[in-house]
Amino acid sequence: MNKNVDDFINSIFKAVEEMIPAYKENPVDMKIANGNVAVCIISDSGQVFGKMFGEDKARQRSTFKIAWTKASQVWLTGVKTGEYERMVFNKEVDENANGIEAPELIGWEGGQPIVTADGTKYSVGFSGFRGIIDIEIMVKAFTLADRQ
Repeated sequence: MNKNVDDFINSIFKAVEEMIPAYKENPVDMKIANGNVAVCIISDSGQVFGKMFGEDKARQRSTFKIAWTKASQVWLTGVKTGEYERMVFNKEVDENANGIEAPELIGWEGGQPIVTADGTKYSVGFSGFRGIIDIEIMVKAFTLADRQ
């Protein structure tokens, strides 16, 4: 694996880890997974990177499964989670167009495509807080890592 990719991904994980305490202060977000959150990043070539945060391993496993589902759906479709489901249910996209049947759609926000400054595409999933916060955290983390 490319050392620069490792460094970049690790800087994303570090940025996420540094942001988690501030987001855990919101009781609405803490109710979701009690601070046990996870991120999954998939490169265009299918390389999978992941990290779990928190104290409860069982809950971390559960949030990582959701983060992976979000990221892998984005990897297949190229569209944010939530938005893709809207497209399917409005018949803008055929249900099986990207290999995902309706019962398998994640439905929650938190999965998104992110393109770095150098044009590298990643499919990203985060789970453990509200979907809008999951998205916000990853945009901030990628922005910070991209500046380094």
